[in-house]
Amino acid sequence: MPSLASTLEAILYLKGQPLSVAQLTELAGGDRSTIEEGLIELMGDYAHRDSALEVIETPKGYCLQLRPEFQGFVHTLVPVDLGLGALRTLAAIALKAPLTLSELVDFRGSGAYQHVQELVEQGFVKKRRKADSRSAQLQVTQKFHQYFEVDKLPKISVKAKSMADKDTDATDATDAADAADADSA
Repeated sequence: MPSLASTLEAILYLKGQPLSVAQLTELAGGDRSTIEEGLIELMGDYAHRDSALEVIETPKGYCLQLRPEFQGFVHTLVPVDLGLGALRTLAAIALKAPLTLSELVDFRGSGAYQHVQELVEQGFVKKRRKADSRSAQLQVTQKFHQYFEVDKLPKISVKAKSMADKDTDATDATDAADAADADSA
């Protein structure tokens, strides 16, 4: 019977995305503290191993990933030829996900159908159809995160929203000042 650390390693490898302790507990069986001990053991094993992989904790959970010093191989061994339109569509999916294909087409135009097909074939986008919907749900895959070295999308979108809110606040303040000047004139 494999050790708990080996079982967790297999789960993280096969899932290919960050998993919370609760998810790992459900998949591996056992209790939370046992899973946490197994994760500590697994992370220690990888830290002392001369390996291209590592187990890290992210805001979304634990994941098995390529060490940063090996990221150059991703671009060399897995070259991707995406046009500007497909890249823009990919960026829209990454920043607005999860969103439906119909929402994306409204946002990007009918060319998005071809872009999505290309992005799914390349492995950057996952397309799922819900039983109660005619339109597919879109989101980026782990390959997207690894290839583009992006692991902080929520922070980027929150920061962008924060900057947009500041611009709106500044515009509102300017409009209020202009209105006050108009009233006094």
